Amino acid sequence: MEKLTFINSRGQSVELGDNAPYILTKLEGMGAITTNIQSQKAPYQDGETFIDAVLEPRTPYAEVMILAENEAEMGYRRRQLVERLNPKLGPGKLKYENGEIKVEVEAVIELGPVFPDAGDFKDKMQPAMINFYCPEPFLKQINDTINEMRAVVGGFEFPLEITYSFRFEESGENLIVKNTGDVSAPVLIEFNGPALNPRVDNLTTGEFVRVNREIPDGGKLIISTEFGNKKVVLVTDDGEVNSMHWLDLESTFWQLVPGDNLLSYSADSGKEAAVVRIIHRNRFVGV
Repeated sequence: MEKLTFINSRGQSVELGDNAPYILTKLEGMGAITTNIQSQKAPYQDGETFIDAVLEPRTPYAEVMILAENEAEMGYRRRQLVERLNPKLGPGKLKYENGEIKVEVEAVIELGPVFPDAGDFKDKMQPAMINFYCPEPFLKQINDTINEMRAVVGGFEFPLEITYSFRFEESGENLIVKNTGDVSAPVLIEFNGPALNPRVDNLTTGEFVRVNREIPDGGKLIISTEFGNKKVVLVTDDGEVNSMHWLDLESTFWQLVPGDNLLSYSADSGKEAAVVRIIHRNRFVGV
């Protein structure tokens, strides 16, 4: 059974599913989304030349039936829905579940909840309509996928409950990370010191990111390659230091391409004691 859960910026949530008081009766916009085809045309050319397909924002639409025992309870349920789906609270998190499928996306309330006339049943059954606006169209897996590299021979692999999975490679320097999503996925790289001039390569794409500075023992270098949230930060006992200016000029904020990605890490010194974590969330164009 499909279920939507919206969590606003205050941490308040509302669940729309098959349980009272908010029954989800219709849901659209979690599958295919509008595509803007980028193309160019030369003089005298028959047709056009395809350049790219750019996805538009996602706009899910939900219809809900509110159930109550009496007029007073209906008034409370309506008010609760309006309070928690307040557009002025800005972006919230919209979670979608359907069996084994569990994804989420940032969303703003674009319209609603709208309460059409329920006639004689308005005290016990009230329909509501809600329009969501998701600036980024991709649906992300809810939990992080964490892969870990160590310079230790004799590898093993194990799951940690359900939320995370860790993978240790025998070589410690090379690691295959699988992106099971539909599109490229940004990564969060955590490089625990000590290490000098650490570098992480995506050998599949031929790209790398390198920071030309020392990570002290107990320090952590954090690199984010997410669009709109790119950062390089050194975390020590004294706090966080913006280290973007230490980034090697030939570095790129690479992402994991769909499928297998062969990664490696290196450092001028200290790599034997370092621990590198590659964190990502698979992204899907629809469910």
